[in-house]
Amino acid sequence: MSPSTHHARRTHVLLGALLTVLAALAALVTTTPAARADTQICDAFGSTTIQGRYVVQNNRWGTDQTQCVTATDSGFRVTQADGSVPTNGAPKSYPSVYNGCHYTNCSPGTALPARLSTISSAPTGISYSYVSGAVYDAAYDIWLDPTPRTDGVNKTEIMVWFNHVGSVQPVGSQVGTATVAGRQWQVWSGNNGGNDVLSFVAPSAIASWSFDVMDFAREAISRGLAQSSWYLTSVQAGFEPWQNGAGLAVTSFSSSVNTGGGGDPGTPGNPGACKVAYATNVWQDGFTADVTVTNTGSAAVDHWQLAFTLPSGQRITNGWNATLSGQSGAVTAAGQSYNASIAPGGTASFGFQGTYGGTFAKPSGFTLNGAACTTA
Repeated sequence: MSPSTHHARRTHVLLGALLTVLAALAALVTTTPAARADTQICDAFGSTTIQGRYVVQNNRWGTDQTQCVTATDSGFRVTQADGSVPTNGAPKSYPSVYNGCHYTNCSPGTALPARLSTISSAPTGISYSYVSGAVYDAAYDIWLDPTPRTDGVNKTEIMVWFNHVGSVQPVGSQVGTATVAGRQWQVWSGNNGGNDVLSFVAPSAIASWSFDVMDFAREAISRGLAQSSWYLTSVQAGFEPWQNGAGLAVTSFSSSVNTGGGGDPGTPGNPGACKVAYATNVWQDGFTADVTVTNTGSAAVDHWQLAFTLPSGQRITNGWNATLSGQSGAVTAAGQSYNASIAPGGTASFGFQGTYGGTFAKPSGFTLNGAACTTA
């Protein structure tokens, strides 16, 4: 074998090995999902979506000092919490993660608001991480209202205090004790000037717990602070800090709402089989979307709500044939009076115009009244 032939063969072997390595790297890149970057929120009322179904909100309303939260794949953590407020008054904020609707910002695909009488169960789970050097409570909020409102303050707020540190106490006064969802609680009742508040305070800190929200809703009904005809509008888990608070975290959160007996036709909580066609017309920096929702189930879908998440950089400027909640990120489209019901095999159509930056893309998924839809 000549030296030149040996050199050529060695080069060929090395090149083959290099191509093998590159192919393996390419396979790794294409088969390993990219990790979701944590999102920091410092705007007073800024929010973002996690898991495609929950909203994390900063919700700083009681102070001008900076507060920042970082949304993670499973919850959030408070990364900055400057300033303090007197412990005999309201807290400075309520950073939280929620399922449902809060001041018109509805979480993607939520089944809320839903009439209490139609809810068979509302299982939920929460894990907290606590810190020292702060004055706060760790509270799970349950909001109830006589109407299926998605904006403003509800009539009754149920607070489940998992933990509290410092000289802080719930609204009102203690009215006794009770066993709810298998645990003992101190029960407080009062009014904060905007809504009734029923609080359940744990005798000692709870780090993690799974329970049924309806156990607390039924307790509120038994105490005359709600009725079965009322609506559950949202459930929220977070912290009320009075002093400091950096490092506090919700490390996991889950929430679902199950309706029984076919549900109430007056609520948006009736899931059904569905298919979505999403047709677009795209030009430089702008687009229109025409959306057709088909009910592929065997029962009518009343008061329908279609939830989806717009890709990053897209923003809705106007729409038609539906009421749109949210202009970017998590969006919910609700039927209007003339198209609020979709018969079996029937369709409802709506559309909107928007702007975009970067590469245009379509939403990756849709849910109709909490049920995932196929795409045409």
